[in-house]
Amino acid sequence: MTSSDPTPIETDAAPRRPVLLVIGDSLSYYGPKGGLPADHPQIWPNLVAAELGWDVELVARIGWTTRDAWWAMTQDPRVWAAIPHAGAVVLAVGGMDTLPSPLPTALREGLRYIRPPALRRAARTAYGWLQPRLSPLGRPVALPPRVSVEYLETIRDALAYMRPDLPVIGTLPSVHRSEQYRSVHAGRLPAARAITRWAAEKSVPLVDLAEAVRENVFSDDANPDGIHWGWEGHRRVAAAVGDAVRIVHRDAEVPVEGLR
Repeated sequence: MTSSDPTPIETDAAPRRPVLLVIGDSLSYYGPKGGLPADHPQIWPNLVAAELGWDVELVARIGWTTRDAWWAMTQDPRVWAAIPHAGAVVLAVGGMDTLPSPLPTALREGLRYIRPPALRRAARTAYGWLQPRLSPLGRPVALPPRVSVEYLETIRDALAYMRPDLPVIGTLPSVHRSEQYRSVHAGRLPAARAITRWAAEKSVPLVDLAEAVRENVFSDDANPDGIHWGWEGHRRVAAAVGDAVRIVHRDAEVPVEGLR
């Protein structure tokens, strides 16, 4: 066979496993000591995929809001490649939307572009000093609940257009005890109410991250930053997400013994 010969087609290849597509923020891949690779076996997306016997595509970044999730939908080719093979999509965003953001989000995002480096470092230091001191105001939040829901619905509607059969699972915001935000989280309840109303209207199952991780976040086993979870938090979220996937996807496997 020469390099110009066509590659033979495998006719007896095993069928491709469903893909769990997770569009999330840093809660999807941070552990008790910091950020981890997307294939780390203890983060919740991989726990769910292992439990179901699926593959996983994790598209996430620190600080992502529902707006960033929509941008990922429109700009990230990994998302485009995963959608045709997805068994379910988990929209694990929205928590960042609810955090106090008295300084404009665009300012935080734009710090990386400041030049020269000395000026950038000074601006980061000033931002880091101001953020916790202004957070007790509680507002504005990074994204108002109405806007968060608009982005979630835009994502759901786009997925329904491409794959009407594709289940979409939403999440309610987590909780935190971060000194960076002075433990202020006044934006969570309004956002949770708005997301719950949207989910009821559109028949989107919800996983309440706060319910799953509250005990862990306020324990010594969580990440010291007060936002990210320890391993028990990841296990509980994996159990809740796995239950939601099995409800909406009739071909999802029963739990693998020993994973819970």
